[in-house]
Amino acid sequence: MSERIDALLDAARRALRQARRLSPVDRRRGLRAIAEAIEGRADAILAANAEDVEASPDLSSALRDRLRLTPARIEGMARAVRNVAEQPDPLEEERDLGVGPSGIAVRKKRVPLGVVAVIYEARPNVTAECSALTLASGNAIILRGGKEACRSNEAIGEAVRAGLLQAELPPDLVTVLARSSREEVQALLGAVGRVDLVIPRGGDGLMSMVDQHARVPVIRHGQGICHVYVDAAADPQMAADIALNAKVHRPGVCNSIETLLIHEELLASTLARLGPALTNAGVEIRADPSAKAVLQQNGVSAQPATDADWDTEFLSLVLAIRTVANFEQAVEHIDRHGTNHTAAIVSGDEAAAERFLTEVDASCVLWNASTRFNDGGELGLGAEMGISTTRMHAYGPMSAREMTAEKIVVRGRGQVRA
Repeated sequence: MSERIDALLDAARRALRQARRLSPVDRRRGLRAIAEAIEGRADAILAANAEDVEASPDLSSALRDRLRLTPARIEGMARAVRNVAEQPDPLEEERDLGVGPSGIAVRKKRVPLGVVAVIYEARPNVTAECSALTLASGNAIILRGGKEACRSNEAIGEAVRAGLLQAELPPDLVTVLARSSREEVQALLGAVGRVDLVIPRGGDGLMSMVDQHARVPVIRHGQGICHVYVDAAADPQMAADIALNAKVHRPGVCNSIETLLIHEELLASTLARLGPALTNAGVEIRADPSAKAVLQQNGVSAQPATDADWDTEFLSLVLAIRTVANFEQAVEHIDRHGTNHTAAIVSGDEAAAERFLTEVDASCVLWNASTRFNDGGELGLGAEMGISTTRMHAYGPMSAREMTAEKIVVRGRGQVRA
């Protein structure tokens, strides 16, 4: 392990111990100070971000959209931090488990997870939101963003630490590794006893590295191969509206759909509405033979879908369309090709919808709503560390509460065990 990583982990541990003494009032004061510091340094953050964008001409349109900051997005970051401050403090939560046979009073109390390392790609807003959630849950965090956002992350990290200092809180609760080597990342992944949890947010390359090197617990925030299934009992116009929103609203994010499944009985009526709308939005369509034929009848061109398309997270204006014969075939497709992220059904049949919500294995399942709602803010949960596609501990958007565990607290009156 490098001297730098060793020193940063020691500092994070010291800050974590200091954070145990903080009250909910202290944490909220720190969050508000961070929000003010982000706003106060907006010009510096925008200047750093402009350098990052200029230095990354070869990024895909999706990654460029994730990377780019605007005054409105910086305001959104500050607002997200303030929203975290308004959420219930998870560390105040205790559950009464009753009284044991000996008369001891047993409760469960929420506690921080510890030192958390987050490894992510080109989304600078992650730096601010993860910092806020870490403070709100009493953890310490080490953030390692992608090299394409290194200047932006440095500037945001400096604002966060300035806010912590202004609030008289330990600045080492948040460390941004904006410029680090692959070896330093591997050191974090192998820091048993010093890093309590790693959260990777990214594509196959990042996940493969984590799988290869991690020796500490990992909660994956992986690919979003998301689906909308148009059931036989769907309203065709509703189906077209939902599918269009789920694809084009912001195609470069993880909760946009990559595959649309349409029951054969609704194929013609749905694609008559949706096909031209997709074309007008600039979407490249890759369709199976049945869907391709219907699209052509409506004057819409499509490429033949390949087997690889069902397993691809396009993160762009590309949509794969498959015709299914029944409900079971749709669920089987999602099971085989989905990534446990998000899936939606459009249907007027309540029984079919409830089956879908029960049987489909995804962190968020929706009935008659766009997949774009699988987002902490849209779900009323506030900012998020990301969307966990791992079923252990947390599944779906991870807010401050999901950044805690529970410990047993016993209060006795001198009991000893016989």
